[in-house]
Amino acid sequence: MKITIMMKSYKFSMEVATQEPILEIKKKIQHFLNIPINSQTLTVFDWELIDGLDLSDYPLISDATIIHLSTKSTQTTPAKTKITVKFSARKIEIDVDRTTDTLRSLKEKIHIVDGTSIKRMALFFNGSEMEDDFRSLGEYGIEEGSEIVVFMKTAGRGGDHHYPAARRVGLVVQTAASLMNGARVPVEMNDTSRVDEMRRLLVERGILVAGDEYIFIHKQRIMREDCSLRWHGVENADFVYVFKGTVSRGEY
Repeated sequence: MKITIMMKSYKFSMEVATQEPILEIKKKIQHFLNIPINSQTLTVFDWELIDGLDLSDYPLISDATIIHLSTKSTQTTPAKTKITVKFSARKIEIDVDRTTDTLRSLKEKIHIVDGTSIKRMALFFNGSEMEDDFRSLGEYGIEEGSEIVVFMKTAGRGGDHHYPAARRVGLVVQTAASLMNGARVPVEMNDTSRVDEMRRLLVERGILVAGDEYIFIHKQRIMREDCSLRWHGVENADFVYVFKGTVSRGEY
């Protein structure tokens, strides 16, 4: 079939197989436009096409589909950068310096912008709690566009702090057309449950196959299997999409 690659005001068409790997399409674009593969981002209807999948994993793609191409710089990330700080029901953006700002100064900036108590903040990045107040943000691996998740500790006896108790969330797991003919499965779990626990539940229910590789996506972002539903911001009635394959980019 033929697809159209569109980049700003420029577009061109190419012939592809119905099961062509996304990575192969990027290789063709690199050949045609001399754009490095690791600088390319391909999207359809705001869904990013993942290197570990192929066209057949995206049922919306058919003959004459327009795929949007955007590029990103491969230069070294500057020290000055903008990050997103995510709370349970809101997000804010904060400018930081990766070399001079520390976890402590980041908490102070969040307090100034949002009024959140510094003592009650627990900040998480890439699924792990940031605990060293004097370690620079660059040492944590934070870069432009990174997302910091804020959990609010609740005061217990003796002034100790505890994380909010787990709560049940009801979500819908939507599989790709190649899995169970695109099954839509209601799932109820604690929001502290990890994605790999949800995978095991789906295997037990016969929706997924033990030992196979799968990609879980929530709100157009790949989910980390070692992180909780709460960490990913999953709420009641949210959809989680499952595709068969692996992530070959080495990042989330």
